[in-house]
Amino acid sequence: MARTNTANVGGPPASAAAAAPGEETVVAGNAALLPAAPEIRAAFAAWLAHLAGERRASKHTLDGYARDVRGFVVFLRGHFGVAPDAATLIALEPADLRAYLAQRRRDGLESRSLLRALAAVRGFLRFCEKRGLARTDVFAALHPPGKPRSLPKALSMDAARDLVDVESRAGDTRDPWILARDAAALSLLYGAGLRISEALSIPRAAAPVGAIDRVTILGKGGKSRTVPVIAPVRQAIEAYLQLCPWDLTGGPLFVGARGGPLSPRLLQLAVQRMRGALGLPDSATPHALRHSFATHLLGRGGDLRAIQELLGHASLSTTQIYTSVDAARLLGAYRDAHPRAR
Repeated sequence: MARTNTANVGGPPASAAAAAPGEETVVAGNAALLPAAPEIRAAFAAWLAHLAGERRASKHTLDGYARDVRGFVVFLRGHFGVAPDAATLIALEPADLRAYLAQRRRDGLESRSLLRALAAVRGFLRFCEKRGLARTDVFAALHPPGKPRSLPKALSMDAARDLVDVESRAGDTRDPWILARDAAALSLLYGAGLRISEALSIPRAAAPVGAIDRVTILGKGGKSRTVPVIAPVRQAIEAYLQLCPWDLTGGPLFVGARGGPLSPRLLQLAVQRMRGALGLPDSATPHALRHSFATHLLGRGGDLRAIQELLGHASLSTTQIYTSVDAARLLGAYRDAHPRAR
């Protein structure tokens, strides 16, 4: 079904100037690869620039959204036999969206990934709608796939301690300062409940050491929060700073072997290496330390609202999932220990 072009964007995207350095390349590259009419590519570039600038989306987030929208546009091109333009997006029907979801399901996407892709497509089309290039009322007739509610996989207290203890790295042939760095960074995940990106975003000037017993970080959605940092975590950071051969003045707290910003992937590989040495399951990841922080606090009587603030959750319902984790842990302990439960 061929459709004709009925609209254009008219001028460069106003929000493009707001993109952070380095993100312009991401935006331009993603837009150039979109198999759509020129006005849709221009709107796509403007949308990504808006996300990068005003919404402060990371490169990882931008790439994910771009990948989902590109997959939708590729589907439309095959579905209608032409490169999608404004007329294509305005004329979309619920059946078209259902066909898209069915195709993605056949591609192997599970419900969670389908929901993420659908959210990205809806966000882009909403952006286009404000420019007269699309309509989004079609989503009202769509029944999205149900979202599975999986419980976070927390580690045992002993396993979490082992992952953040530099002594557990005995036998590792890497430089001692790198071992101390990994232990310090992971200590922030378990001791303060930080996300890996949050821990690696801390500048050296804000390092929680000595009498500085808290750190302010910028979390999801550009929201800042201040979290306390307990003495063992501060000591781990101090030990790393004493060994680090690089001048960290004016730069990030955690650096790689060549002195540049530390990649999250290196921490993930460090934990993967330790899993084998400590006999831990595949669920032992850096992010599992954040889950363990919340689960262990709750298990020790921590207040749910306080845990919500420490984790930086916008909604209490997100934090409440840890009550199910703790209930499952207690039930497991009961089944293992009670003589009538076997």
